[in-house]
Amino acid sequence: MKSKLILLAAAITLPIQCPSAFAQSCDDDGEYLGRLSANPFLTDSTANKFGPFGNPYASDSIENPYGPYGNPYSATSVSNPYSTDAPKIIAADGQYLGRLSANPYDPDSVSNPYGRYGSPYSPTSINNPYSQYGSPYSPISPKNPYATKPPILCADDE
Repeated sequence: MKSKLILLAAAITLPIQCPSAFAQSCDDDGEYLGRLSANPFLTDSTANKFGPFGNPYASDSIENPYGPYGNPYSATSVSNPYSTDAPKIIAADGQYLGRLSANPYDPDSVSNPYGRYGSPYSPTSINNPYSQYGSPYSPISPKNPYATKPPILCADDE
């Protein structure tokens, strides 16, 4: 009985979050697209299929194949191999980590293995398993399924 009472009290006192209440730290002309994260339990994670940013039916989700950020033919899409304006990745410490893009020729793309942000040897790459941004153990890495402060995604507004 005591454990049920404590659980009920915790449920009542926990804050309820909505998409507009997320900590949006994109610059003034950028649109917040959630946190790039492997954590499916983080409310604003792109891996949370029930959240506003990982839901494949949400209009601005990178998981929506018909939206501007998930469509394989859109210039702002993460899945377009010719994308020119994919979302920016900004780490919790403010470090720019490139663009989440499938374009292997874009110098800022995380898919460019020879670029600063896609190389598995670069200290600012999410593909480097030994950097704080690519390590599966770092609390600010998008690869850590338990990370609480993974990087955010920002789209450029026109």
